[in-house]
Amino acid sequence: MKSETPRTNGILAGLARFCYRRRRLVLLTWVVGVIVVAFAGFGYGAAPDNDFSGGDSGSAKTQELIEKHFPEQQGDTLTLAIKADKGIDDPAARQKIEKTIADLVASPVTGPVISPYQDKDLVTADRRIARTVIPLTDQDVTKDEVKPLVATVKNASDDGVTLGLGGYMAEKAETPPQGSAESVGILAAAVILFIAFGSLVAMGLPIVTALLAIAAGLALTKLVGHLVPAPDFTLIFGAMIGLGVGIDYALFIVTRYKDGLRDDDGPESATVTAITTAGRSVLFAGTTVVIALLGLVVMGQRLMTGVAVATSITVLITMIAAVTLLPAFLGFTGYKINSLRLPRRASRRVGPPPQERRTLAERWAGVVQRKPLIAAVLAGASLLLLAAPMLSMRLSQPDASVQPRDRSSYISHEILSEGFGPGYGAPLIFAGEVGSKGADLRPVVEAVGKTEGIAHATPLRVSKDGQAVIFMAFPTTGYQDEATVDLVHKLRDEVLPRAPGGEEVLVGGPNAGTIDAAEESGSRLPLMIAVVIAMSMVLLIALVRSVTIALQAAVMNLLSIGAAYGVVVAVVQWGWLGPALGFPAAMPVTTWVPMMMFPVLFGLSMDYQVFLISRVREEYERTGDTRAAVAQGLARTAKVITAAAAIMIAVFTTSLLGPDLAVKQGGLGMAAAVLIDATIVRLILVPAVMELCGKANWWMPGRRAQKAPSPPQSEKVTA
Repeated sequence: MKSETPRTNGILAGLARFCYRRRRLVLLTWVVGVIVVAFAGFGYGAAPDNDFSGGDSGSAKTQELIEKHFPEQQGDTLTLAIKADKGIDDPAARQKIEKTIADLVASPVTGPVISPYQDKDLVTADRRIARTVIPLTDQDVTKDEVKPLVATVKNASDDGVTLGLGGYMAEKAETPPQGSAESVGILAAAVILFIAFGSLVAMGLPIVTALLAIAAGLALTKLVGHLVPAPDFTLIFGAMIGLGVGIDYALFIVTRYKDGLRDDDGPESATVTAITTAGRSVLFAGTTVVIALLGLVVMGQRLMTGVAVATSITVLITMIAAVTLLPAFLGFTGYKINSLRLPRRASRRVGPPPQERRTLAERWAGVVQRKPLIAAVLAGASLLLLAAPMLSMRLSQPDASVQPRDRSSYISHEILSEGFGPGYGAPLIFAGEVGSKGADLRPVVEAVGKTEGIAHATPLRVSKDGQAVIFMAFPTTGYQDEATVDLVHKLRDEVLPRAPGGEEVLVGGPNAGTIDAAEESGSRLPLMIAVVIAMSMVLLIALVRSVTIALQAAVMNLLSIGAAYGVVVAVVQWGWLGPALGFPAAMPVTTWVPMMMFPVLFGLSMDYQVFLISRVREEYERTGDTRAAVAQGLARTAKVITAAAAIMIAVFTTSLLGPDLAVKQGGLGMAAAVLIDATIVRLILVPAVMELCGKANWWMPGRRAQKAPSPPQSEKVTA
C-alpha cells in the first residue's frame, strides 16, 4: 500500500482552496449569517420547556387524570414557612407574619391565602412553626415575577421570626444566572493555546472561529426549539460542548497548518494539507459526536430529544466553521501565523533538528511498549477502581434540601421538616376515576394512612364533575431518601392492590414523578449505550479501516466513561470533596446527567481516538512498523491532544462556578472523563494494547493480504 498523502483534487481540497482564495467573501458570509441568525434566534427563539412529564408511568397517568378532572389544580404554588421563637401568637411576631402575608397577597401573581391564624392544621401543636400555601394565578408566571416575593420574605426575617419561601418557582427565582463561567473558560483556553502555540495570532484563530460558530449554533438552537422543545440547561450545555469542540477542532487544523509551513509549504498549500488531513479527521470526529448525541433520541423522552437535536446543531456548526471559516482566516494570516510570539521560544531552535531528537512522548511510548501487559493491566485496574462507585449510583432531582444554605427555599425546607416532618416536601398524590359507580375509596385512604413510612394522609377530595377523587399522603422520609423510593414501590405493589378499589388508584406527584423518570432512564440507558457504540464503531471503521482498533476504542471509551461516572458518584452522592467543589450536601445524581454525559463523552473520546489513530495510521502506511507508528503517532499528537484536553477540562470545570447543581454535576463528570481519557487511556492503555495486538491492529475482513505493507523484520508481533 502506498503512503497516504493529502489529496490535492478532492472535495476537501477544493473547499480549502475556495475558502482560502475567496476569504473575504467567506468571512463576510459568516459574519452576516451569524448576525442574522443571532437576531432571529435570540429575539424570536422558543422559550425553554422544563416539563419532563409524560409517558406511560404511573405519575404521568396521575398528572393526566388531574389535568382532566381537576383543572383548578394546575397552577403552581409557593409555601411560606414560619418559625417564631416565642410562638406565632406573640404580638410582635404576629404583626410581622400578618404583614408579610398581606404583602404576598398584594402581588398581582398570587391568589387568596389562608392564614395560619385561620386554620389550626397549618400550625404545630406548640404554635412555634406554621405554614401556608401561596397560589400563583398564572401557569406562565416567570421567575422575575416571583423574585420580589422571595425578597419580601427574606427581608421580613429577623432574630425572633424566621421566614422561608419554598416551591419550584421560588427555587428558580433565587437561583442566580450562570454568570461569567463561560468567560472564564474562554480565558483559560486562551492561556492554554498561547502556551501551546507561543503566538497570539495562532492563539486567536481557534477562539474567534469557535465563538462565531457557537453564536450561530445557539441561535439556531433557540429557533429549532419551536419544533423540538428543550429544557433551560440546553443552552448552557450547548455552549460548553460547542466551546470545547470548536476550539479543539480549530486547534488541530491550525497545528497541522503550522506543520505544513515548517515543511516549506506555502500558506495555500499548507491550508489545503491541513484541511485534507486534520480537517478530514475533524469531520469524522464531529460526526461521531453528533451521532452520539442523537443517541439520546433512543431514551424516548421528549425533552431529551430536544437536547440531542439542539446540541447536535451546535457541534455541526463548529465542524462547518472549522473547514470553511478557519481556512479563510488562514488566508488572511499566511506566514504571520507565528506573529507576536513568546520571546523565550526563539532559543528552542538551537541544537539538532527536531527529527533527530526523541520527544518525551516518544520516549514514554517506548517505556510502555517494553512492558505492554503490565501497563495495560495497571491502567485497566485503575479505570475499574475509579468506576467502582458507579455501582451504587442513585438518580433523582435536586430539591430544596440540597440548595445552598442561605437560600430561602432551603430555609423553608428546614422549618417545615422540623415542624411537620421531612416528608412534607415530598408529598405523594393519589388519584383515581370513580365514574358513575360512585366507588367509595375511603378504605384506600385508610390503608395508605396506616402504611409504615406514611406520616399523614389527607381526606378524599371529589372533582367537580364527580368522576374522580384525589388525596395526598406525606412520607416520614424526605425527597432524596432512598426509603421514600422503597415506600412508593410498596404502595404500588402491595398496599393499593390489597385495598378495596385500590387497583384503580394511581400514585403521582413530583416525588413519584422523579422516581419514575429515574427508573425509566436507567432502563433505557443500556439501549442508548448500545446504539451509540454500534454507530460510532461503524464510523471509526470507515475512517481507520480496522475492526480491531474500533473495538479497542469502544472498550476504552466505556472504561473512561465508567470511571467518570464513578468520580461523579464519589463527589456528588458520597460527598467526597463535595463542599469544596460547590455541592452543599450529598445528593443523588441528577436523573438526566448520566444520559447526557454518555453520548457527549463517548463522542469526545472518539475525537481523541480519531486524531491519534489517524496519525498512527499514516505512519503505519509509510513504514509498515506498528511499534514505530504508535510511537511516532503519539509523539506527533501528544502535545496537541494534551492542549485540546486541557482546554476541554478548563471549559467543563468552569461549570463548577455556576449555580445550577445539575449542570455542575455534568461539568464535573465530563472534566474528569477528559482528564482520564487524555492520561490513563491515551498515554498508557492505547500504546500498550496496540503493542500487544501488533499486526492484528489493522485486521479488516475482506482485506487482501497483498494490500498490507510489509513490516520490517524488527517488528515484534505479540498478538
